[in-house]
Amino acid sequence: YDKDLMESFVDRSLSNLGIESIDLLQMHCPPTEVYSSDYTFEMLDYLVGKGKIQNYGFSVETVDQALECIKKPNTKSIQVIFNIFRQKPAEKLFKIAKEKKIAIIARVPLASGLLTGKFNKDSSFTSDDHRNYNIKGDAFDIGETFSGVNYLKGLDAIEDLKSILPDGMTLSQLSLKWILMHDAVSVVIPGAKNKDHVQLNTTSSEVDEISFLMNAINDIYKKYFYDDIHHRW
Repeated sequence: YDKDLMESFVDRSLSNLGIESIDLLQMHCPPTEVYSSDYTFEMLDYLVGKGKIQNYGFSVETVDQALECIKKPNTKSIQVIFNIFRQKPAEKLFKIAKEKKIAIIARVPLASGLLTGKFNKDSSFTSDDHRNYNIKGDAFDIGETFSGVNYLKGLDAIEDLKSILPDGMTLSQLSLKWILMHDAVSVVIPGAKNKDHVQLNTTSSEVDEISFLMNAINDIYKKYFYDDIHHRW
């Protein structure tokens, strides 16, 4: 997190992209102390002042980190894990972000694929897949893998979700639509391996609203995950 080094990275990105200025630079999950360091924000403001970036934001692991970031006046976005299995950001962060007009970017919206409903107890993952090597948080924050929930408990919760799934809607669409029902969310960034996945994801914003299911979905979260993970992130 050195100013000259950061500027060199930005210069390389500008060259690679063939543009004069980056619309939004996001610092991706740096150590906690970086979020409260004045030097971090001075460095980013310097890059804005030079016109190399237009705005900056932060990707975080915890709500507390996000709240620290948005104390600074020039933070424009927060990227945070938010999905049916990780609901804490909606409790406090979203209200403050909305008041300050700070964008919320929801990442890991399908809980590493768990919320697609396509996995079962016999599913396996390759050795280079974080859903294998980080299942216990050995490589990085366990919250990035299946959103930090117990895999088998997650499968049980999936069955409960399937029991309330509207006709003609996939579980992925329900999961993405649930996120979009929160008006503080600016954009959701689900992964995709092929064109069909992209089309399925993008149609999630067009399916019927699901306000009548919100309480039932929240109850599933409280039943399976609240006690285990709500306090952790």
